Amino acid sequence: MPSGTSRNTPHPNEDEFAKLPEGIPDAASDMERGYVSPTPPLPREERRKSPDLRRPFWVLRVEHFLALRRNWFPVWQLLTLVVFIALVFVPAFLPEPPENATPWNNFTRFAIYAMWGIWFPLVLLSVILVGRAWCGMFCPQGAISEWASRIGLKRPIPKWMMWSGLPIVSFLLITALGQTLGVRDHPEAILELFGGTLLLALLTGLLYSYRQRAWCRHLCPIGLLLGIFSRLGAAFFSFNALRPGGDRYCNKCLCPTMVDIRYKCESRHCIACFKCITPGARNGVNLYFHRPGWEVEAIHEHNPNMAEVQFLFLATGIALGAFLWLVLPEYQTFRGVAANWFFDHGWYWAGEAGPAWLMSVHPQRGEVFTWIDFSTISAFMTGFMGFLWLTLSATTALSARLAQALAGGNWRDHFVALGYQYAPVAMISLLLGLGGELFKALLWLGTSMSEINQVKMGIFYFALFWSGHLGWSILGHIGIPARWRLMPMATGLLGSLLIGYFWKRALF
Repeated sequence: MPSGTSRNTPHPNEDEFAKLPEGIPDAASDMERGYVSPTPPLPREERRKSPDLRRPFWVLRVEHFLALRRNWFPVWQLLTLVVFIALVFVPAFLPEPPENATPWNNFTRFAIYAMWGIWFPLVLLSVILVGRAWCGMFCPQGAISEWASRIGLKRPIPKWMMWSGLPIVSFLLITALGQTLGVRDHPEAILELFGGTLLLALLTGLLYSYRQRAWCRHLCPIGLLLGIFSRLGAAFFSFNALRPGGDRYCNKCLCPTMVDIRYKCESRHCIACFKCITPGARNGVNLYFHRPGWEVEAIHEHNPNMAEVQFLFLATGIALGAFLWLVLPEYQTFRGVAANWFFDHGWYWAGEAGPAWLMSVHPQRGEVFTWIDFSTISAFMTGFMGFLWLTLSATTALSARLAQALAGGNWRDHFVALGYQYAPVAMISLLLGLGGELFKALLWLGTSMSEINQVKMGIFYFALFWSGHLGWSILGHIGIPARWRLMPMATGLLGSLLIGYFWKRALF
């Protein structure tokens, strides 16, 4: 970036856009200055002169199609924002739906199903094919944060916001609050959670950065979720003249999530916005498609991160806990013991209903949580999350120790790499625990509940097999011969089997 350019001034590519040379652009010069000029895609005749023979023709067509239409992304995001506002804000002010209402004859029921039976599970699963395309092309929260940053205070992003654990805390708190509010049942809870995060995204854009998405990079709980699982995805954007050294932070570049694409070797922060794509450029960023999971298989080469591994362990635990408290008799036993303890100590206020912004208080629907419910639900989820975190950490640590004994190297590096083997079972646990409404569609098709549970377990068994395959591949990249991989792989697989045990108990 030219000297003297501050964060608060317009991006220099706006002035240099008209100075770009004619013919095939060379993005390397822009990369040297830390950004990529948003050059228009080349004419078809010019693109034919420099074909990229390393990629299938259909990939080139997809890249060219979306790059030519990236100016339409804000329109798509605006339309998504309108739908989002309708689904989140309107149902909370509509009359109470009748008891026999369905998603097809009542808008409130439709809105709840659209959020938890369509949006969350399908966006979560979409990363396996297209990475974080939802974030870059459709997400209304990220878009409104970026739009707000153009007219906001443009302050530098504070150091506390850059803490890698912040989105983890954000996700865990919102998940726990969603359970106590009954976010999968009550439109008021949806309004509080999703309306609140929309407001936070707007405020973040008004305060920090310029034409970038500080919200998406540092705060968004769903962004962290999709970012980690995008490592399982097939789509990957890579700079042709990639430099060694791992990913680097760049707060003065064109990338809205502050990725210095000259060093980009991981997919978690890439939102597929296509701003760095110039079809036909000799030295630029291109779209590639690989088999799903390829990045995790060679995670040593793609900037593995301890915070991501901790999130996988914690998110799996809280997703399971969020489902298990509804179905396990152990929770009711725990609640009874806690209630007796409260009353024995004279804390009778614990049997009273709490504030509606903190817990479910809906007498018209027959659900009123007391402080006993709030505390026991929160404690049960937190306790189960801690238990699973300790268990997965122990099995991964043992697997890493065996890998170190067999191949040498650093134990911590092996621990981080092998922690990613749980990504498939973590994703499916989140799907079953938080996005289980997706499977209600099978009920409408006449499928019995027992058959639906078998479908769920079948999906989990597939994720279990995939996790085992990833563990095997990671051990291979560490340098362990195939004949010696079984023992460290088996110890890591114990954690996945434990998760499967609890899901089987919950579903059957």
